[in-house]
Parts: sequence; C-alpha cells; structure tokens
Amino acid sequence: MNVYADNAATTRMSQAAVDAMLPFLRESYGNPSSLYTLGQKAAESLQASRETMAKYLGCDAREITFTSGGSEADNQALLTAATLGARKGKKHIISTAFEHHAILHSLKRLEKQGFEVTLLDVHENGLVTAQQVADAIREDTCLVTVMYANNEIGTIQPIKQIAELAHSVGAKFHTDAVQAVGHMHIDVQEMGIDMLSLSGHKFRGPRGTGVLYVKKGITLEPLVYGGGQERGLVSGTENTAGFIGLAAAMQDACEHLDEKMGYVKKLTDKLVKGIMENIPYSHYTGDPVNRLPGTASFVFEAIEGEGLILRLDNAGVCGSTGSACSTGSLDPSHVLMAIGLPHEIAHGSLRLTLGEQNTEEDVDYIIETVTDVVKTLRSMSPVWENGKPNLTAATELHAH
Repeated sequence: MNVYADNAATTRMSQAAVDAMLPFLRESYGNPSSLYTLGQKAAESLQASRETMAKYLGCDAREITFTSGGSEADNQALLTAATLGARKGKKHIISTAFEHHAILHSLKRLEKQGFEVTLLDVHENGLVTAQQVADAIREDTCLVTVMYANNEIGTIQPIKQIAELAHSVGAKFHTDAVQAVGHMHIDVQEMGIDMLSLSGHKFRGPRGTGVLYVKKGITLEPLVYGGGQERGLVSGTENTAGFIGLAAAMQDACEHLDEKMGYVKKLTDKLVKGIMENIPYSHYTGDPVNRLPGTASFVFEAIEGEGLILRLDNAGVCGSTGSACSTGSLDPSHVLMAIGLPHEIAHGSLRLTLGEQNTEEDVDYIIETVTDVVKTLRSMSPVWENGKPNLTAATELHAH
C-alpha cells in the first residue's frame, strides 16, 4: 500500500488545474505582452486569473502580483518594507524564531544592511502572542512579519491582533501564508494584512507559481529588472499557463472549503489519537486545537528522524522530518528547537500532513506502519534501554 502524507511539502495537482492549463500549453500559447490576438487572449486569461485570486483573498485584482512562488514573494515583501522604512529612518523589524527560511535568510541579509531584527521566542505550543509583539514594537519599527500558519507544526497565529499592533506605530504587516491559503478562509482586508505571500503547489496548483498580495498604496521594490511585466514589479515573460492553473486550483480549493477541511480534520484527529495511544514516549508538537486541519507533527524519543523517514518510505508511506526545504540538513528542525525541545529529542521528528484525497484506510495504515517502524528503530537504538529512553546516553551521543 502507498500513502502520501506530506502535503505540506507539495501536493498533487488538481484535475481542475491541469484542465485549465492545457489549452495555454498548446493552442493559446501566445506571449501576453504581444499585440496580436494570440497574445491578447493570453493577457485576458491572465487578468481573469488575477481576478479569481483577488476574489478568494478579499482584495482588488490590482493588488495581486504573480510570482514564481512563496520564497520570491517573501523576499520582495521584506525588501519593499525595509526600503520604505529606511526612507523614514525606521530600521527595526519584528519576526519570529520559527519562520520559513525565506524570511529568516532575508532578515539576515537586511541585518547586514544596518537593520535591527527582533526574533520573538515561540511558546511550547507553537504560538506567538500579541503581547509579545506589543512588548517588542517600537516607534522605529518598519515591519512586522509573522507567518499565518507554521509549515512544520501547523499552528495558526493571531494575525489580526498582530497586524493592529504593527499599524499602531505606522509599520507594515506581512504574513507568509504559504501553508494557510487554500486550507482556511483568509480575508486580507478583514485581517488588516498589508502584504501576503502564497504558493500554488501547497493547494494542488502548479509549482513555480505564487502571489504577493500588496495593499493599494504600497509600491513594491522589484527583485528582477527587465521587460517590465507585472506592472514593472516582476520582470520576465509571464508563466501564463502556470498562473491560470494557480487560479483554477485556488477556486477548486476554496469551493466547499469548510466541508473539505472538516473531513481532513477528522482524519488528522484520528491519526493523532492513534499515534499517541500506540507509541510510548512520543510527543505531539504544536497546539492540538489551533492548527491547520491536516497537520500532525510528532517527536519520538530515542530514534533519528532520517531513519524513520527512510523506513516509512520502504513501507510505502511518504512523510517528512521537519520542513522539506531543509531535509538535507543534519541539524534538528529550527522550528522544534524554537518551541523548546532538547536537541536529542528534536532529532526524532515526524511531520505527517493529510489532504482531501486521503482516506481512513490510509490513516489506519499510517498508524500501524509508524508504530512498527518506531518499535524496530528503538530495538536497535543505543539510547533505548529496558523499554524506555536513556536521556543521559542520548545527550552524550549528540554531544559527540
């Protein structure tokens, strides 16, 4: 049996997205910047896709800028806010310790350019509070950037309250909503969001497509200069078919969203219950209630996450240890370290993320398989003795 349970890493494209894209890969392949009919048809379809994205984000189509994905959108948002802030002599930025690396690495670059960055600690349940932001915010704060929902543990942050605090000192508020869009209702105006990043392949759209929502009145700083596409903000010939597929996936995800996510949450609750009841010395990470419907994140004492993933793969189960963007690293997840897990325990992490295509049979198989694999790995572990972990041995092992 094969079960895909890594939807936070990427998703299989929906049939709606594939069907929408095909004509623009074959017949209607014109360059949207061209004046002849073939190009103008592409331009009209691109505009229709922009309007679709705007509809489901609660904004105007002119506030939608297409990008190559979430990382590009994050980079452009931070560059823009920093540039605007510097012009006013405001060079302080607030973020969190468990942001995606597209944010954290961009912040390091800005620090080298003279900006001061405050990274807020994360509570053990994976939440950042509005009070933490209130305590950190200053008159010279130009940007507050906090992810909507964490990419590893799925916790949903108090975005509206944080945005209000940012605005109280004239700062911009940006959120990396890559994991949230397509899985929960988001209205950028109601939430007070100035800039928002999203990525198509997280909700069954094509890879290499994304959006940066930018509130009217904010002038974006370009990352790439060239032909002036996307109103001069993202140069390069538009990925017409990709953006049309992105919009189709967005519409498909958001229609009957509550029903779909209710089903996914039911599966995930069953998965969490089964894992926690069957495997001793296991820990659920993140908030068990205030989380994305399909995210289940665990750590198991006395095992290594890499070995767990490989054995699960051999058994036909696709999961991940931490973020897919950092799987090649031997270091434990920065997210799990940020919520206070010891180094030796954080190594034994497993993230399972379900989607609407998963079934109860899938969940039963995952529970059975993870239980068997953890038991096998522990039987071979040098830090597992007499049915329980030897934390002293584990600490000494990782120290070397």
